[in-house]
Amino acid sequence: MKLPSEGKLLRIFIGESASFEGQPLYEVIVLKARELGLAGATVLRGIMGFGASSRLHTSKILRLSNDLPIVVEIVDSEEKISRLLPFLDEVVIDGMSTLEDVQVVKYKGRDLSTNA
Repeated sequence: MKLPSEGKLLRIFIGESASFEGQPLYEVIVLKARELGLAGATVLRGIMGFGASSRLHTSKILRLSNDLPIVVEIVDSEEKISRLLPFLDEVVIDGMSTLEDVQVVKYKGRDLSTNA
């Protein structure tokens, strides 16, 4: 897959406990991005954060939280990212999404057809 040198970075900020139809929401988002043919997605788990409710979520031992921050990052063309946005409107109840311009310096995967 080829990516243009100018693209968009979509970040979706949700809680670890967020779900959609019984599945973790971050999984639902990544699988939908893959289904739509986006270039890739990465899920990051935060160790501390807060959102609109100002409730602190942390992984510290004395204050264990079962709802740590999750960030899903997706980079692709604006056209492809825009195909995912209506789905996010449907499934993200509590959270935030941001979109920014990025310059893609390199995008290359291993050729899985060889035994290298």
